[in-house]
Amino acid sequence: MLEQFLSPGGLLYEESVPGWKQAVDEVAQPLLDAGTIKTSYVDAVKEAIAKPGGTYMDLGSGVALAHARPEAGVITTSLSALHAGTPFLLADDEDHPITTMFCLAAQDANKHLSLMQALATFLSDESNQQRLAQVSSKQELEAVLTGKSTQHE
Repeated sequence: MLEQFLSPGGLLYEESVPGWKQAVDEVAQPLLDAGTIKTSYVDAVKEAIAKPGGTYMDLGSGVALAHARPEAGVITTSLSALHAGTPFLLADDEDHPITTMFCLAAQDANKHLSLMQALATFLSDESNQQRLAQVSSKQELEAVLTGKSTQHE
C-alpha cells in the first residue's frame, strides 16, 4: 500500500549521513527531482525540526517522519525514504537516534490521511519495524517497504 505513494527513485540507503539536515536534504531530493515538492518545502521541514519540540517527528523505533504544511510547497502527494546504516540524531538530540527517515508530502488533508494511514499500518506491524531496523542495502529497503523481492542490482 505504501508503494502507491513512493516516488520513483525515492528509496535511498546510506551507510551514514553527517547529520539530520543532510538526511532531510537526501530524503527530499527524489521528491524535488520528481517535481512533487518545491525547495521551500524542504526549508519548511528543516525549520520545523529545528524549532523547540521539533523532535515530535520521531515516531520511535528509529523512524522519523519529515513533513511540513502542504502550502509550504507540496505539488503532488508523494513519499520517499532514507535508511542510514548508522543512526543520526534528529535535531542533534541524543534522545532521538534515527535510522529511517520518511519524507511525507501531502497536497491536502484527504491525501494526508490516506498516506498517513498507509504509513501507520506499515509501522504498527512489529515485524515490519524489525525488518526495517535490519536493512543494510537499498534493495533490502525496497523489499521491506514494497513487499517485492529484489534479486536484481
